[in-house]
Amino acid sequence: MINTTSQRAPGAVKAPGTERHFDRKGLVQMTLLGLLLILPVVAYFLGHLYYVNLASRITIIAMAAVGLNLAIGYGGMVSFGHAAYFGLGGYVAGISAYHAFDFTPFMSWPISVPGSDNLLVIWLAAALLCALLALVIGAISLRTTGVYFIMITLAFAQMIYYFANSWPTYGGEDGLPIYIRNTLPLLDTGNALTYFLICFIGLILAMALTSRLMKSRFGAALTMARLNDVRLATSGISPYPIRLVAFVISAAITGLAGALYADLNGFVSPTVLSWHFSGELMVIVILGGVGRLYGPLAGAVLFVMMETLLGGITQYWQLFLGLVLLGVVLFAQHGVMGLLAGRERNE
Repeated sequence: MINTTSQRAPGAVKAPGTERHFDRKGLVQMTLLGLLLILPVVAYFLGHLYYVNLASRITIIAMAAVGLNLAIGYGGMVSFGHAAYFGLGGYVAGISAYHAFDFTPFMSWPISVPGSDNLLVIWLAAALLCALLALVIGAISLRTTGVYFIMITLAFAQMIYYFANSWPTYGGEDGLPIYIRNTLPLLDTGNALTYFLICFIGLILAMALTSRLMKSRFGAALTMARLNDVRLATSGISPYPIRLVAFVISAAITGLAGALYADLNGFVSPTVLSWHFSGELMVIVILGGVGRLYGPLAGAVLFVMMETLLGGITQYWQLFLGLVLLGVVLFAQHGVMGLLAGRERNE
């Protein structure tokens, strides 16, 4: 009799869903997020508040880099002036705290200016102001390309830096202290763990927004504008407004991070507006992986840990950072996430 039992021929392709697929990228991403969430919680209950605040700093810097990555990694817009939005967000938080208790000309006692110390109001104001500023800067700078675009964004950022540096009302070059952290309804923002969780949720939302945008038709148009803007234009879509919208959203995310950073440190100064900070954000994006969703987070972890650990040993820790950056550029062009999680399908 003929054996009707089918046997799979050597090299035959298995039907979809019949074999397990090891999701290396997902494992790396979940591990990175899990460690960032769990370690500060453990440190808090052990009484090590320094490490909780350090995790908050990593989270905020990563959030700012997520904004820059939307412009550089996904849009191909190499902005050297994103410190302007980060610093503007910081000054919105600082000035709001400064005016939280003002004397009115009609009363002889200080009253709270409604909403001036509410984080939700501050975040909205920071996002709107940064978006408006980016709309003006982007409308001008996006009419150029290459090094001209880089220099225009840098020039605008430096103008804002020198303006803040010479603004004596809010500290000038000495900066503006924030004596009382801005508030959030029903939450104790003065608690280190609570504030970290606020920052962590902000990072997750920023990454989720970026992911959703890049999976939409807008993201497809932005990717094509980066790869071949002529082909995008021939399809009936103008690259200019696509890039401008992405640039504005990028600035708003970075500005929100700046507002959180000022409240974390209890201080804001023109330093966060300087081109040095723009360079640091760009280094973080490159270290983590340009155009990778979790790249800014991986880059922020590496950057801040090198600054903290090596900075405690030698004041020349930037030398080692430079060597690591050189190694990434030469041998790991997809950054730390490329080494750990592999290449993206669209790379």
